[in-house]
Amino acid sequence: MDNSKVIEAKKRFITTHDSQQELQWIERAKQGDQQAFYHLYQVYHRRIYALCWRMLADKDSAEDVCQEVFVQLWQKINNFRGDSKFGTWLHSVATNVVLGYLRKNKNWLQRVFSLEEKYVKEPVEMPEIENATRPSELDLHIAKLPERARLVFVLFAIEGYRHEEIAQMLSMAVGSSKSQYHRAKTLLKAWLTREGVCDGD
Repeated sequence: MDNSKVIEAKKRFITTHDSQQELQWIERAKQGDQQAFYHLYQVYHRRIYALCWRMLADKDSAEDVCQEVFVQLWQKINNFRGDSKFGTWLHSVATNVVLGYLRKNKNWLQRVFSLEEKYVKEPVEMPEIENATRPSELDLHIAKLPERARLVFVLFAIEGYRHEEIAQMLSMAVGSSKSQYHRAKTLLKAWLTREGVCDGD
């Protein structure tokens, strides 16, 4: 067997092994095993924090919401039935927690639909966590987007929700979701092109 086939076989073994290990952690966590739950936390904490930060663009809020996501995971892990990948299901849980956090803010509607959205924020640094790499230029620019545009962009382009789903989640028309996505894409392309990150095509 040539080297490329050996490497590919190893990758398949590692992926299968990791998947089997994760399923074991999930089942043990469902039985109340805190050590198994901690393993899941170690695997997914950075990804969930990144999602919270992208959507909220605020360090303190992202930390609070990320913590709440894992509190809810501990409480609701028995709801995971394996119909989708665990990571996909957990991202869905996290998205709902973030949106719930926004709705609980008494000024949420005013902030999201404010005319002040036309004023783009200054760049926001994404704080490093544990051994996470520094955020990309794209991440830093996503944080600058007006809130509705940022939420739609993250949900559609990064999390993979359809505009119909996003419209329901954010209580807006489907056309508005598409419009906000286009707005976000236009702003990001302009910023990245200006910095030489994007070729402008």
